[in-house]
Amino acid sequence: MTQSALSIQELTVRAGDALQIALQELDRTGSGFLVVVDATGKLVGVVTDGDIRRALLRGIAIGEPVSAAMQENYKALSIDAAPEAINAALDTKITFIPLIDAVGRPVDYASVNRHRRYPVMEPVLDGNEMEYVQECIRTGWISSQGRFVALFESMLAKFHDVPHALAVSNGTVALHLALVSLGIGPGDEVIVPDLTFAATANVVIYTGAKPVFVDADPQSWNMDPEKVEAAITPRTKALMPVHLYGNPCDMDALCAIARRHGLKLVEDAAESLGASWKGKFTGAFGDAGCFSFFGNKTLTTGEGGVILFKDAALYERARMLRDHGMSKQKRYWHLDIGYNYRLTNLQAAVGVAQMERVEHILERKRAVARHYCEILAGTRGITLPPAHPDADPIFWLFTILIDPNIGITRDELAERLLRNGIETRPVFFPMHEMPPYQQYCAEAVFPVSKSLSRMGLSLPSAATLTNSDIENVVANIKAILDVRQMAEVARITLDS
Repeated sequence: MTQSALSIQELTVRAGDALQIALQELDRTGSGFLVVVDATGKLVGVVTDGDIRRALLRGIAIGEPVSAAMQENYKALSIDAAPEAINAALDTKITFIPLIDAVGRPVDYASVNRHRRYPVMEPVLDGNEMEYVQECIRTGWISSQGRFVALFESMLAKFHDVPHALAVSNGTVALHLALVSLGIGPGDEVIVPDLTFAATANVVIYTGAKPVFVDADPQSWNMDPEKVEAAITPRTKALMPVHLYGNPCDMDALCAIARRHGLKLVEDAAESLGASWKGKFTGAFGDAGCFSFFGNKTLTTGEGGVILFKDAALYERARMLRDHGMSKQKRYWHLDIGYNYRLTNLQAAVGVAQMERVEHILERKRAVARHYCEILAGTRGITLPPAHPDADPIFWLFTILIDPNIGITRDELAERLLRNGIETRPVFFPMHEMPPYQQYCAEAVFPVSKSLSRMGLSLPSAATLTNSDIENVVANIKAILDVRQMAEVARITLDS
C-alpha cells in the first residue's frame, strides 16, 4: 500500500475559518498541524491539535476563528533553503516547517515524517553479509553446494539445541516438506489455526490432506487448545500450531494433546525465531519446526527456510526428498518422487552473517517491543500484544488491537499514519472467510479470529528502529486519536 505525502494545499486553512473546520482538517489528514493564511494567501501562523485543545480549555468556542488559537511565533524557511538547513531546523520540538515563496505564501513544507519513512519491517544487513556473498561469487559456489549451507544449518541446530536442521528454499516449502516427510497425505486431517497466513493451510492441501481450522484464543491470539481437542477426529494425523506474530503458543497444552491422541506436531515458527515457551525456543517442541527467512523476517536470507528435526531418520528422509528424492549413496538414483527445495549457497551466506549477530538482533527486537509497551500503555482504545508469564515473545511484528468503539476504525488510523510516512499492516484475514478455504469450514464459526482480524494493526517493528523513531510513531497515533475525540466532542457540542 503506497500513498503520496500530503500536499501543502491539504494542510492549509484561513485565519478566518472556524476552529471546527481546522479540527475537521486535522482529523481528515492525521497530520497534527496546519498552516494558516490570510485572505491574500500569505502565511500568518500555524495551528496544531494541541493549540486547539488549549484554546478550548481556555473557553474559546469551537465556532471562533482559527486566529484565536494559532501560533504567530513560528519557524518558516524559504522554499530555496538547503536540505542541510531544513534538517538542522527539524528536531523533537519543531516537527514541521512551512516553506514559503518570495512573497510569503506557503508552497511546500518539511516535516520529520516526510523526511523519515517508517516501514513495517526492514532487514538488518550491517554485518558480514556482503563479504560472504562476495566469497561465493569469487569461488563460484553460488548454487546449492558450498560451505555456507552446511554452516547455516549447523548454526541454527546449535542455537535451537536440536540435532538436525535442514535448509530449504523458503518457509512454505519447509512446512510442505515436513508434512510429506511425516507421511501426511490424502484422507488425513491436519488441525491449523483460522487466524494465520495462507501458507499454513496451503501446504496441507498440497499433500492432499484436509486442513481443519480452529478459532483463536482471545488471550494469546493463537489456536485455542480446547478447540483443538474438540476438532480431533479419527482422520486427524497432525497439529500445526502457528506462533502468530512471534508470540509462542501454549506448547504444554498442545504437546499434551498430541501425545494423548498420537498425533504429529509440526510447528509453524515462521514468525517466531528467538521466541520461547518456558525457556525453550519455538520450533524445538514438535516432530518438526519450520522457519521462514523472507526479507521481512527477524533474520533473513532474502528467501529461505529451515526445518528442525529431533529424529535422525525423519531428517534423512526430508533431506532426500529435498533433492529430487535422490539417494545420497547412489548418485542420480531416485528413491522417491522428490522436490527441488534446496537453499543456495548465496542465500546461506547471508544467513550465516545474520546468525553471527542473532543475539544482538533479537535484543533489539525485544527493546523495540518494550519501548512500545511503555509508551502505549494506558492509551484509550488500544490493546497491547498478549503477555503470558511462561512466554518470551519476539514480536516479529508489534501488533495492537484498535477498539472499534473509540470513534475511528483500524483502517482509518492506518490510512492517516501512512499519509504521514508511517507504514502499518492489518492482521491476516481469517482463513474461513477467503474463497479457497470456505469448502473446508462447513458451518463452523470463528468469532475470535474474526474479531482480532478486524481490530489488529501491526506497527513498524524493525530492529533498526530507535527509541525516538518509536516515540514519533506513538505520538502520531495518539495525536490522531486525540483529534478524532476532539472532533467528535465538537460535533456533539454544535449539535446540542
